[in-house]
Amino acid sequence: MQIKKTMERVPGGLMVIPLLLGALCNTFFPNTPKIFGSFTGGLFTGATSILAVYYVCMGATISFKTTPYIIKKGGVLFMAKVGMAAIIGIIAGQFLGEAPVEEGFFAGISTLAIVAALNDTNGGLYMALMGQYGRPRDVAAYSIMCLESGPFLTMVTLGVAGLSAFPWQMMVGAIFPLILGMILGNLDKDMRDFLKAAPAVLIPFFAFALGTGLDLSKVWNAGLLGVGLGFCVVIVTGVVLFVGDRLTGGTGVAGLAASSTAGNAAAVPMIIAQANPVYAPAAQQATVLVAACVVVTAILTPLLTAWGAKTFGAPKDLPDENEA
Repeated sequence: MQIKKTMERVPGGLMVIPLLLGALCNTFFPNTPKIFGSFTGGLFTGATSILAVYYVCMGATISFKTTPYIIKKGGVLFMAKVGMAAIIGIIAGQFLGEAPVEEGFFAGISTLAIVAALNDTNGGLYMALMGQYGRPRDVAAYSIMCLESGPFLTMVTLGVAGLSAFPWQMMVGAIFPLILGMILGNLDKDMRDFLKAAPAVLIPFFAFALGTGLDLSKVWNAGLLGVGLGFCVVIVTGVVLFVGDRLTGGTGVAGLAASSTAGNAAAVPMIIAQANPVYAPAAQQATVLVAACVVVTAILTPLLTAWGAKTFGAPKDLPDENEA
């Protein structure tokens, strides 16, 4: 049986399918974690612990010894994406506050959902696309963009937007696992090699645990809205990142390849709600919205990148003197 390959045929499948399975279990067999308890119950309720390990392992892949080009390219794409999320978050915060919209087609949309969807790039998708259309150094630029991972930047953005802030201890706790991983990976290459394979393995497990907190009766409306949110993420961040890439001497293709939402971004709303309960009413629907956004951007971003490479030329077609 080709279970993994079948899952990977679905955009974001390693994240989305376990998430859906968890939601099905919660909807039709809500007492499962209580009945079995122990390790089985932990699979249903251990999202936070699994994510802590995920971010340590993710941090281990970030090297302090990156080249100037990688710092420049990755830094510009990182700042463009996070900066755009902050601007939109500030605007949304003025109109929506912390609570989600309660009625109409936009029911469920919230500042939390918008910022979480915008803040984090699908690293695997970016690296795969740049492996096809770019140069190795463009692939390596994601070592800087990895800093987007986790809830820290979303917490900062919500605070900057003038919404409910977070205690400094929560802020430190949100980024500490990533920093710990960076330290371990840079002190010991063998430790980096040991940890770097783990993030992909952990995704289905924390996705399933996140799914067990979802109510499928609310998924349909939120899913449709999530499709619209996904289109907005690709269009808005795609334009900004395209310009940023062009300003650093690229063709714009690397920017288009980063116009997606990472699968682990679906975990951010629940973590935010645990850190500050005022976001709890928005967290469940925000999780579904961001999960839908992951799927939509996983489909649209490759199409947009292929079009960009055909129209503007792939980065590998640039002369060597423009690569540095």
